[in-house]
Amino acid sequence: MLGLLRKSNRKKTKFENFFSFKRYRRRFGIRSLSRLINFDFESQKNIIVSGEETLYTHGSSDDISEHFLSIRKEFIGHSELCLTHAKLIILLRRGYKTSKYFEVFKNLWEDHHKFLIQKLNTRWLISACDTFSDFSDNNSDIYLSIASSLFINTIKLYESERILNNSHSNIDDQLIQNRLDKEERIPLPDGMSVFKFGTDDTLRNLSWRLKKIPKNQILGKILCELFSRANHFDSVFLRTKKRHKRKKTSWWN
Repeated sequence: MLGLLRKSNRKKTKFENFFSFKRYRRRFGIRSLSRLINFDFESQKNIIVSGEETLYTHGSSDDISEHFLSIRKEFIGHSELCLTHAKLIILLRRGYKTSKYFEVFKNLWEDHHKFLIQKLNTRWLISACDTFSDFSDNNSDIYLSIASSLFINTIKLYESERILNNSHSNIDDQLIQNRLDKEERIPLPDGMSVFKFGTDDTLRNLSWRLKKIPKNQILGKILCELFSRANHFDSVFLRTKKRHKRKKTSWWN
């Protein structure tokens, strides 16, 4: 029965995690490393992480010392505060003193959210959102965090499929475009229809709705930032923007 439980795709219970050998292995040495984290956040903003080459991680080592070293390479040439932010996420993901370090994490975002939103890349903004959704008891933060994660992971999924399908030529089918220009409804699954490239007002209306998020809502600001970024890096939003012709229904900023 235990073997069947281990193969299940459900989330482990607290009881199962308590007796997980891997959990303790991933936390070995975490106390001493946590003590090295600098909580003077303001002083770290203008300190640049030194090194020769930026290297992105893929997955994480069970050895937290190795994990910290590999994460550091992601932030070479960037602010040390961004690296500290990542270290806090690692501590929380490994379940170490979560009440204490989530409070530190929240304070970091409350005091320095403008800096973090500007300086963190999309990968780490989503890691921040996932951290809020995992540890916050504020429903508004949880829902906005999940919305941000869903948005970016949807982009990640279809862009990954494009790579898998080797579909980067982006050659438009002019016959399809002509049908859209003639106001023909081309169906998609479950009652949806093809976006009318060039004139559609869907994304403009969405951008208006995003502006209803209260200005003091940090997770809302992250969601708005992610939506804005999607219109500037190579994604279907930027490609749609380049095809757009009607100024009245533009949505980007």
